[in-house]
Amino acid sequence: MRFTYFSFSLLLAAVLFSASCKFNPDVQGKGFAAIQGVWEEEPGKYRDSLLQYTRHQFKFTCDSFYATLETTAKANYYDDSCFNNGHWKEYAKGNYAVSNDTLYFNGTFTKSNFKQKLSGCYRIGQYIPVFLIKHTSAEKIELLNLQQNISVVLKLKEKINCNPQPL
Repeated sequence: MRFTYFSFSLLLAAVLFSASCKFNPDVQGKGFAAIQGVWEEEPGKYRDSLLQYTRHQFKFTCDSFYATLETTAKANYYDDSCFNNGHWKEYAKGNYAVSNDTLYFNGTFTKSNFKQKLSGCYRIGQYIPVFLIKHTSAEKIELLNLQQNISVVLKLKEKINCNPQPL
């Protein structure tokens, strides 16, 4: 009789414990409020002295990003058919996270319509840069690309309010 009472108590505790748990909703996260919007990089003073320079445009919506990377190069690292006289655009999308003073991107390179890119000119695969956030204001963000040690100053073009969407 005592064994049955103990088994019943254990079963009841397990049922109550599992009833108190619930799955996370299938909705995207809210992201970092200070950077929601469309941001375009202001031209750097030193860009003409570099062999290759990439100008960034980011669209942050909740916890997602869309990037347009416009590159100008003096040296050809690609096939002649891809070099395009030293001027080309690349695209990426994915999720981002902000931790303390660091902005992390976790995305993939895409076609211009932000659909999956499996082959073609320029980079394919993961887009995972890391930026140090030096300063943020309502109209400007100053970043430092930690992989290339180049400053990136973004200017707000359009403010976006996060409206989380189902995944």
